[in-house]
Amino acid sequence: METALEEIEFLALSANRVTVLECLSERPQSRTDLADATGASQATLGRILEDFEDRSWIRRDGGTYAATPTGELVSDGFTNLLTIVETEQSLRELVPYLPAEAIDFDLAHFADATIIQPSQTRPSAPLQRTLDLTTGASEIKSFSHAFNNQSLATVEEQVAAGELTFYGVFSQSAIDALTAESELCRLLKSLVDAENAHINVYDGEIPLAVTVPDGVVHLLLRDDRGILQGSIDTENEAVRSWAIERFEEYWEVSRPLTVTDLSH
Repeated sequence: METALEEIEFLALSANRVTVLECLSERPQSRTDLADATGASQATLGRILEDFEDRSWIRRDGGTYAATPTGELVSDGFTNLLTIVETEQSLRELVPYLPAEAIDFDLAHFADATIIQPSQTRPSAPLQRTLDLTTGASEIKSFSHAFNNQSLATVEEQVAAGELTFYGVFSQSAIDALTAESELCRLLKSLVDAENAHINVYDGEIPLAVTVPDGVVHLLLRDDRGILQGSIDTENEAVRSWAIERFEEYWEVSRPLTVTDLSH
């Protein structure tokens, strides 16, 4: 009997094997169906099907083939493994910028996430993604160690137009950075004065920048020097629950920002 690792290697070494088993796990199919799905020759399909029958992963019924319960088990498990590895590959360069103490959910929930990194031709691509998600949102909740000028201007414009309800919790250092520049301070005062904007100040450190526009969770990642490294956003329910819970935790222990605070 072959070992489990040998069986995994047998399946992994052929994309056609993986595709055939996935197809037959979904529904019974003919060789013609499988040829259309894989592009493999009939000779190649014949070997694959014979190997699968030897392992009792599939059964033949006339001119069609279908996965057995054990074949479905193998297909599901292998697909899950592929998803995990693909997720790890997509996150690999950004993991150093995800604070372990803050990200206490399974990273597998990022499987369907949109991941954007800056490039030479699009150095601000992650920030542009933030603006794209923010523009047109009806409600935003945010907690962050920073509030960049473009996001601030976009939020202020939409709040002033009555199109957006905004809730934000920011570290004192983020507020200090904004009040140090007159135009940014003006935009911040406008938000503080608005009925549909609510900004709190958290006296401790907020280790990452999270924005939740209309249920989409968006993380903007920077390194220790403040240099933009990428963004991750997802509509995954588990990540959304984490983000809202974290926001509420920061909100409860923070204090409202007032115009008086901005006059100092």
